[in-house]
Amino acid sequence: MHPHDEIPYSFCPLCGGDLELRSLKPTEPDRLVCRRCGFIFYQDPKVAVGTILQNEQNHILLLRRAIEPGYGKWVFPGGYVDRGERVPVAAVREAREEAGLEVRIDRLLNVYSYPGRAPVIIVYIATITGGTLAIDDESTEARYFPPDDIPWDELAFRSTYEALREFLGMTSRNRE
Repeated sequence: MHPHDEIPYSFCPLCGGDLELRSLKPTEPDRLVCRRCGFIFYQDPKVAVGTILQNEQNHILLLRRAIEPGYGKWVFPGGYVDRGERVPVAAVREAREEAGLEVRIDRLLNVYSYPGRAPVIIVYIATITGGTLAIDDESTEARYFPPDDIPWDELAFRSTYEALREFLGMTSRNRE
């Protein structure tokens, strides 16, 4: 853990004892360890997925967030993978839940992670196969943006920015 990180849990999930930060191996971050039973509380990363979707005019679908973090900013459809869920299935589910669209995963774009941040974001390129564009309670708006009009300064996350830059760099090379 980094010195500025707060301890997110106080009590052992097994015995209810107090957790404390301890160095178990010099090459690893400090771990939360129960003072009473010795249980090591490993904090795993959170796995998230996203899909980059385009309409027939090659405009990119973005959703304006109605929740924090990133309230009012734009993202592509995505969200957390449930425990035991296959990652591509989660990407299809999130596109359906957040945008009302049925999609086919075409290929992996990339995987994004950042120091000190829990999410690992797996971004796919997908094709819309059906459904009707709609929003759920996590968004206030859905809009297709021409590549030249992406609202770069209004994107919610670094991974959104980096994935769109990577995707657009690939598609511009494919047109040359």
